[in-house]
Amino acid sequence: MNRKQFIKHSSITAAGLLCAPAIIGAAKQETILGHNNKRYRINTKWSQLNAAQYPVKDCHEMVQDQQGRIILLTNETKNNVLIYDKSGKLINSWGHDYPGAHGLTLFSENGTDVMFICDNELHQVIKTTTDGKQLMKLNNPKEVNAYSKAEEYIPTETAIAPNGDIYVADGYGKDFIIQYDYKGNYIRHFGGRGTGDEYLMNAHGICIDDRDKSNPCLVVSSRQQNAFKRYTLDGTYINTIALPGAWVCRPVIKGDYLYAAVLQTNARQGEQSGFVLILDKNYKVVSNIGGNLPAYNNGLPDEMYQTIKVFQYPHDVCIDDEENLYVAQWNSGRVYPYKLSPVQ
Repeated sequence: MNRKQFIKHSSITAAGLLCAPAIIGAAKQETILGHNNKRYRINTKWSQLNAAQYPVKDCHEMVQDQQGRIILLTNETKNNVLIYDKSGKLINSWGHDYPGAHGLTLFSENGTDVMFICDNELHQVIKTTTDGKQLMKLNNPKEVNAYSKAEEYIPTETAIAPNGDIYVADGYGKDFIIQYDYKGNYIRHFGGRGTGDEYLMNAHGICIDDRDKSNPCLVVSSRQQNAFKRYTLDGTYINTIALPGAWVCRPVIKGDYLYAAVLQTNARQGEQSGFVLILDKNYKVVSNIGGNLPAYNNGLPDEMYQTIKVFQYPHDVCIDDEENLYVAQWNSGRVYPYKLSPVQ
């Protein structure tokens, strides 16, 4: 599903689905969000920027670099990249060339941070330094015969293996995962659309899960299927992590936990029904920030939904070195990211 199709589709609430319980109400500054040992206070005024001077359109993704800075990617070409300190003060800004800036992945290359930007409109993945110097571009994968023209390739995310291999998720195109070596040479592709558990539908995000050091794997969003899917690093399907009701964006690993923004819920599509979920190392949901208390029956989570309207369409979550969360939102009135601080 591409962006235009998504907007059209999400403008209509899905028929035949159970409606979620009524929203409790807009959360106040002191409201405690989340469940179990993952509860937070929210600060919606974290970003200390003048919107006229440093505007944003869609705040797509965020990362923290080795210097402790918080880096935000937006598709606003006046400043595609905004670099903050953890207090929300601007350190630097750059970028005027990425009208479809969507995916942002950080990788330490020989001790130096580099960035991988996925641009929907340019149909490219661009590798840059953290101050904006372009180092490499990956165009449409000609080795994959399924693409008849470059515009059919619409990458949304990358994941970088320890050896430098690059995995590109074509999440708004044909849903393939394309693997390259560190120089950008094609290795293989897998996923794509089809009937069977190994296939994907809206492969919006991807990450490398190395919490089990002896068995690292890829975790890929299959957003329209309300699931993550796991693959080996050579593309062999492992299993599906069902997340009923949740249109999950990219998975983000920090410590023992997996975090993900949920763009919206099945029962309230196109109605600003997003929240943030957190899974433990066994891929079990332990907290829904702005959502219902996680519950399981017969090994599967109950359908998840928004309960407190603190988010509209959350698109990514960044976890800093102090376990604070930063949530970037798509199509949400050009709001800056929110910061959530853990409650002990």
